[in-house]
Amino acid sequence: MNIRTLIIALSFSMIATQAAAICNKRFLNPITEICWDCIFPISIGGLSLSLSASRPDTDNQSFPLCICPGIPPRPGLAIGLWEPARLVDVANEPGCFVNMGFDMDFGLLSLGKSTATQQNGGSTGSRWQAHYYFYPLISWLGVVVDGLCMQNAQFDVAYISEIDPLWQDAELNNLINPEAILFANPIAQAACAADCVRSSSGNLSMDNLFWCTGCGGSIYPIQGDVSAHVGGVMASQVVASKMVARMHRLLIARQTAHTSALCSTRSQPVIKKSQYRMQITRPHPKTSGRYACGPIGFSTQYIDRLREFPFKGEAFGWLLWRKRNCCAL
Repeated sequence: MNIRTLIIALSFSMIATQAAAICNKRFLNPITEICWDCIFPISIGGLSLSLSASRPDTDNQSFPLCICPGIPPRPGLAIGLWEPARLVDVANEPGCFVNMGFDMDFGLLSLGKSTATQQNGGSTGSRWQAHYYFYPLISWLGVVVDGLCMQNAQFDVAYISEIDPLWQDAELNNLINPEAILFANPIAQAACAADCVRSSSGNLSMDNLFWCTGCGGSIYPIQGDVSAHVGGVMASQVVASKMVARMHRLLIARQTAHTSALCSTRSQPVIKKSQYRMQITRPHPKTSGRYACGPIGFSTQYIDRLREFPFKGEAFGWLLWRKRNCCAL
């Protein structure tokens, strides 16, 4: 092999390696890459069981028995648990399905490119593509509880941002979140600091500050732009949180954590942040520790070490743990 051939071969090898690293795609292992102690605490009525790391919980029905309407009425036990229910890809290039282990060329259907960083004068922002999956992992494995607690949903790709024109344009996106103008002021944005402190100090996010993503700032506009990019882990967490809020606005995500949801889930167009925890899965999963599945908006300084490669172009994955209250037969 002559020198020219060797140089060409090495060049193609470096290009292929860089392209693979940009997407960072790898199928999520449902056994070894899941923080299984994030399912706790599990409650039966007012009795709560928690193992390993102590994690905050939403309110549960104090009385252990419940009755669901029907003919005849169905009695059961009031159970609460955290289930791995949804996956979110946050990709810097169209077609990168980072949690599923593949990428695809959308061609003309891809309405916009993403960049990990954008320099606009003195400000630094970023823009991302995102995908939202139904991921009923506990139902697949048949563990913990059955009956009304487990949805009969199958794995499905519920949303792909590349083919949604609203995701690509913040002004056009106001069609589904016109209330964003109410929170575009310094006072509303300053209030997000309280949500950041609370979600980073071992508590769940503040539902009354629904326009905030904690340490990530504002949840509006509910699309893939991040106004202040401070590392890919933080930026991808903000986009994943926006994605969940978007799914609630489109009535794809529902309320599951409340005594009123014991017998059936309920429509919830405004996100209830305390219902969710977030576990990073890509590029490297966090499977143990107090902040392995932190609340929406928690400070990513607890998990971002060695989770972003030092070059432009990194895709991230997040697993959403959702609180589920149900009347189990």
